Amino acid sequence: MEHLHTVALVTVLCVFSPWLYRCTNNRPNRKPPPAKPLFEYPAIEPCTQELSQIKPTPYRPFKWGVYHVTMGIRTMDWHEWIELDREFEKYYRIRCYRIRAYGEKVVRTLDAQPGVVPSGHSAAREVIHELAEYLIRRYPHLYSVTRHDPSTAIEAGWYGKGPIRTITLRVVGRTLNLDHEDPMTTAAFLVQDDLAILLEGSDGRYYLQAGAIIVPGTWRLEDKAGMPLDEIHESGDVPLYRERLHLSLGRFIKRLPVDKPVVRNNYTFQVVDPTTNRPDDEKLVDRDELGWLSTMMGEEFPDSQIARHGECKRKLGSTVTPEMIILRTERQTLRRLPKTGAILFTIRTYTTPVVELVQEPGIPSRLASAVRSWPDVVAKYKSREAFGEVLLSYLDEWATKQAAAGIVDTDEKGYPF
Repeated sequence: MEHLHTVALVTVLCVFSPWLYRCTNNRPNRKPPPAKPLFEYPAIEPCTQELSQIKPTPYRPFKWGVYHVTMGIRTMDWHEWIELDREFEKYYRIRCYRIRAYGEKVVRTLDAQPGVVPSGHSAAREVIHELAEYLIRRYPHLYSVTRHDPSTAIEAGWYGKGPIRTITLRVVGRTLNLDHEDPMTTAAFLVQDDLAILLEGSDGRYYLQAGAIIVPGTWRLEDKAGMPLDEIHESGDVPLYRERLHLSLGRFIKRLPVDKPVVRNNYTFQVVDPTTNRPDDEKLVDRDELGWLSTMMGEEFPDSQIARHGECKRKLGSTVTPEMIILRTERQTLRRLPKTGAILFTIRTYTTPVVELVQEPGIPSRLASAVRSWPDVVAKYKSREAFGEVLLSYLDEWATKQAAAGIVDTDEKGYPF
């Protein structure tokens, strides 16, 4: 009998336990348990240097010998996600000018493509909050924020704090409202990087659904917005993309986890002629054509199709001098956002005049070796015929001077890290 009573009790509990649970967990004053964060951010190491003391990082991503087409991806430390330096105000003025002058041509967030890919709006909102949370921790002396009360907010900021409402850029005295202003435009003002958001479509490909592409140099957001990643590269004639990079990049993007951000670098050259026909106010703000390579590419937004590389070579002719050639490097980061699953691609552009570059120990000989190693398809893509003869002659001259002085390249890898 005792055994039967035990069985009966267990049966009653099994039948009524769901009802009991609902009754005890639906009390009016009961608070829901705190949601587990989607991703636990590691501690961000604060940068204690004054902005005026931070020199632009001298990335030199070129190597001796044979040219290899690879993604060149490396693991990124979280505290190194965004780099700021003493040129911030110069970049800020250029970005303000170009956003004001070109609007949606350089900053845009796309609606959904029904049946193809979701809207970029949620991801854009996530990006601005991610940036603000990072910047206030990495550069606390450069930014300040106000927050919503965490007890009344629908979403939480990092580490359970209330979501950021406003952020102030102390260096330029500007406060931006994250609740009311366009997320991608706001993000563009906060940093020196360009930003691109890629979302996975129903076909498994990643589409460019939002961007703040302010200083791209040779490509335009309005031409690429809404495209899948492979078409973006192929329409830009990226050398050997289909043969060497298409499959590996696609697999990498699909598998990129939230907690494993990466970084890569690349380089090219530009020629800047001060006499190039540009608006006077644009020349005043962007003397070195950081935003758009007008000397080499022609007008950025003409009525007709933009100039291509072949036309640029004929335009420059024999007028190029070493003083007109600038090394242009990019530091690119990729990370997956925890809430929307979007891929955020940041692009920071650095420029160094070649007449300054040749002063660096070992650089003239290494760079000359790298430029000579470009395959024909890469040389065409980088417009070597437009400046190569002048550049290589100048690099060889300085390499000879350095060799005579006993200066050699001690960095076999070709990177500053």
